[in-house]
Amino acid sequence: MNLLNSNDFWQFACQLYSEGDMQARLLDYQNQQGKNVNLCLLLYYLDSLNLAISQDQLNKLEESISEFEQQVLQPLRAARGYLKANQTEIADYAAIRKDLLSAELKLEKQQQQMLITTINSFALTPCSTPHNISLYL
Repeated sequence: MNLLNSNDFWQFACQLYSEGDMQARLLDYQNQQGKNVNLCLLLYYLDSLNLAISQDQLNKLEESISEFEQQVLQPLRAARGYLKANQTEIADYAAIRKDLLSAELKLEKQQQQMLITTINSFALTPCSTPHNISLYL
């Protein structure tokens, strides 16, 4: 079994996120449907590798990042949102925003590493036309 590499996944995710309307679509999944962007990106990554996962494996992936999402990423996003809404009252808002975005990016990368660690414990199924995202959305 070939283990997936978190750096390869990161590069794939950055590339895909920047293509066309993908950023808007992923943020829509996050903000409108409560879905995890990194998990969506991982499912697209698995598709690109012609690997399929089961619903049970998807559930385990969600569980593996749930606490980190709730305790770390969601509060950081909420803080950024609050600061943005009140930016006229925040001294040095631009620098604070930049620092928070940088921290969030590092934490997103950490979450991706958590996903890769979890998925590397699975037996993945080769599939010529996987559509893993349909399990999640």
